[in-house]
Amino acid sequence: MKTGVIGLGAMGLPMAMNLHRAGHLYSIWNRTHSKAEAVARETGCHLADTIAQLAAECELIITCVSRDTDVLEIINAIATSIKPDTIVVDTSTVSADTARKAAARLRAKGACFLDGPVSGGIEGASKGTLAMMIGGEEPVLERARSTLAAIAANIVYMGPAGSGQATKAVNQHMAAGINQAVTGALAFGKSLGLDMDKV
Repeated sequence: MKTGVIGLGAMGLPMAMNLHRAGHLYSIWNRTHSKAEAVARETGCHLADTIAQLAAECELIITCVSRDTDVLEIINAIATSIKPDTIVVDTSTVSADTARKAAARLRAKGACFLDGPVSGGIEGASKGTLAMMIGGEEPVLERARSTLAAIAANIVYMGPAGSGQATKAVNQHMAAGINQAVTGALAFGKSLGLDMDKV
């Protein structure tokens, strides 16, 4: 599928490069234009002047940005020119409510939306071994799965729109709990006078 990537940050850039290596990357857009120019030079992909231009050219669009407001701003820009049946996969970590709003906005244009937050960090993004939690319509995921396999080794359908983000929230809650347990245990060992290198 002709794939576009919006957002070339710490996670988006290695995902775009993996899509390029798999022969899927067609177009890119990034808020910092110079960063996108460098990627376009390296890969030979098209550098879109605007989000709307990218949306008009691609069959699959992957977004990777930082905040809920950014996601909705980008979805609104995509919606101005997106063609029916185009698939947008948002890999950002945002709220389930934001994902549902994005899905409704694109549905009104006859396009498809999947919330697909990822886990695995920068290393997983670089190696193409991310885990991806998908919310949306399962047949839409199946259309996009072979392309998404270039960036994620484990792609799991979780349910309707918002389910991917809800699953990522559970993942984040678990990770925070593990960190708290580990640091608490280390502090406890230190309070007992133990050699913490040995512990």
